[in-house]
Amino acid sequence: MSIIDDILIVLWGLLMISLMGIGGFFMFRKFLKQLPKEDGKSNMDWEEFYVGQTRHMWREKEKQLLEELVEPVPELFRDVARHKIVGKIGEVALTKNMKVIKQDIIIEGYILATPKRDHKFLKKKLKEKNIDATPYKHLFELSRSGYAENWKSRYQKG
Repeated sequence: MSIIDDILIVLWGLLMISLMGIGGFFMFRKFLKQLPKEDGKSNMDWEEFYVGQTRHMWREKEKQLLEELVEPVPELFRDVARHKIVGKIGEVALTKNMKVIKQDIIIEGYILATPKRDHKFLKKKLKEKNIDATPYKHLFELSRSGYAENWKSRYQKG
């Protein structure tokens, strides 16, 4: 009986260390997003800025499209993903001096805010809704790593 107890204690310890490591990883990622950049604002500050500046620009139809696009994200992470995507959509809308957020801005912002593996779902959803994806082809070809530093200059060239 003693050896079984010892094995269970070791397994329990490994489980707890693993769970704490996973939690620490996500906390560290959040910490990194809150570190200020050269301009004095963090990524999260900019997300909040763009969400706040464009809140009044959303119509009900566009909100529903956004909800359909974030649907495959697990519910636990959906709010965070939605906020990040809305921030990027707001950034694109303000860059283009839009008065209202339209479907094309949502699609562009979604492409820029999400990793390449999520683009397959977006293409499928656009096909279901009979939306032509060819105007966004140059955005699909960009890799996720290219968005972080100079996506604006690469976007304007396309």
